Parts: sequence; structure tokens; C-alpha cells
Amino acid sequence: MKKEMICITCPMSCHLVIDIENNEILSVEGNTCPRGKEYAINEILHPVRILTSTVVIHHALNSRLPVITSKPVPFDQMNRVMEEINRIVVTAPIHVKDVVINNVCGLDVDIIASRSMERID
Repeated sequence: MKKEMICITCPMSCHLVIDIENNEILSVEGNTCPRGKEYAINEILHPVRILTSTVVIHHALNSRLPVITSKPVPFDQMNRVMEEINRIVVTAPIHVKDVVINNVCGLDVDIIASRSMERID
């Protein structure tokens, strides 16, 4: 089976063709640098994503606080992480880079505030 994708590791945006058989990568073509091959292999075998979202915040000007993962999350764990994010409620003040959820879902990834919000009463 052949799968096509565009490499996003640099501005070249190489069009990659990956030959896959029995969950094994046989070849990667179309990359102009070694990073393209590495990207394709990782994207097929172990896809990850940075996740951004919001959580409920009390006693702040806004009702939602933007958050982001401290590092990429395995793609197949995104729903579990979002369930945890949706359960959390924080109280102002919160500062950018404060950890909102430590070690979410046991993935060694923290959910951190991507904005500061002062307390208002």
C-alpha cells in the first residue's frame, strides 16, 4: 500500500510517497533531506501532536483559559487528554507557563497555561 503526505519539517514541503506493507515501511520517496524520511516514518508508526485547548477559569475577566501541552501527545491518546482537560476548573490568578494538569493521563506531559489571567472579584 502506498500513502502520500506532505512533509512539514521545513519550508520545502516535500511530497512524500511511503510504501507500507504489514505495518512495515518499505520505502520513503520524495524527500529532499533526511528529515523528510524521519518525519514520514514517525508519522506512520508513532504520530504525535501538540494539543491546544481551553479550561474553565473562575474569578477572571474571561471564562476560559487557553492551555497547551508541554510536549507532543500520542495521537491515539488525544481523546483521553481532552477528557481530562474538560474536567478541570482553575481559579485566577494564573500565570503563563503555570502547570494546570501535571502528568496528564500518565503520559509524562503537562497541561500548561498559555496566558496569564489576574483575579477579579
